[in-house]
Amino acid sequence: MGAAPVPAVRKGIRQRRVTITDVGAVAGVSTSTVSRVLNGTARVDPELARRVQSAVAELGYRPNAAAQGLARGEAGAIGVLVPDLANPYFPDVLKSVSAVARSHGRRVMVMESDEDPASEHELAEDLMRCCDGVLLCSPRMDRAAIVDLTLRGHPLVLVNRTVPGLGIPSVSADFYGGMTLVCGHLAQLGHRRVAYLSGPEASWANAERIRAFDAAAAFGVEVTVIPCGHTARQGYGSADAVRAADVTAVVAYNDLVATGAVTALEEAGLRIPEDMSVIGCDDISLDDLPGSRRLTTASMARHELGTRAARRLESLMADGDDTEPHYIPMELRIRHTSAPPAALPHTSG
Repeated sequence: MGAAPVPAVRKGIRQRRVTITDVGAVAGVSTSTVSRVLNGTARVDPELARRVQSAVAELGYRPNAAAQGLARGEAGAIGVLVPDLANPYFPDVLKSVSAVARSHGRRVMVMESDEDPASEHELAEDLMRCCDGVLLCSPRMDRAAIVDLTLRGHPLVLVNRTVPGLGIPSVSADFYGGMTLVCGHLAQLGHRRVAYLSGPEASWANAERIRAFDAAAAFGVEVTVIPCGHTARQGYGSADAVRAADVTAVVAYNDLVATGAVTALEEAGLRIPEDMSVIGCDDISLDDLPGSRRLTTASMARHELGTRAARRLESLMADGDDTEPHYIPMELRIRHTSAPPAALPHTSG
């Protein structure tokens, strides 16, 4: 037996974009009733609600998420501010944030500060005006600017940043713990003098790394901090300073810096790791930088960072959240760029 013929009016509807008016016509109810059913903003007679849902299914109607959010007094989106979209650290974080947002019927708006702390406050304000909640990823702004943002009473979660004494939810990698693992690894290999290629001056994560290196004396490791940056080019440009530091190992702010340093040191005739060990951070592998896949590095699950941060923001928007900082442990991935020193460095004495 063949399928029942589709009425002409329904055929006409399916040949164009289905609207809420079409749903109301097929269900035999007003558009306001359809709106109340779809938005859940008021109680509707169960039989009317059933007819609306049946019409939605029959016509294949897809509600406009933004319009639904506005009906509930929401923007239907969360905002994410990052310092550098070119940094491959952030795509995995953003993908996980987007997945959580979609599961809650929200979209994601992303802005970049281009590593400029002075612009972050204004960009965060822009996101607050058009988003239900905001994630500040690795923010470089100072404490006073963050305090000002929290006074707005807008849902806000910090990612890879904590502010002692300020009651604001945060989710961060345990960079201090990760660098402690690095120091222990180098000490076990026999390294005693190490260079650290420091990242952006305003980076909290960079400060956490340096705090761990300050405690490295407990491992018998002396760390020389060399200002560098966060890109492979900046790591490449650090080779002369590393060679002048009389060290047997280098720890880089991230894998991009480490890969640049490895390239420059090998071009200068050094063997990695026989003559110089190099350790990165973030466990980033890039197809156009094959050397990054052989790096010994401090690793953490970036997808977990994004998921947990987005879930905390959703919890904060729904019913409040605790303000204790959450830390995600890091692990040491020992690969091909760390080994015992060929010879101990010169010591004064």
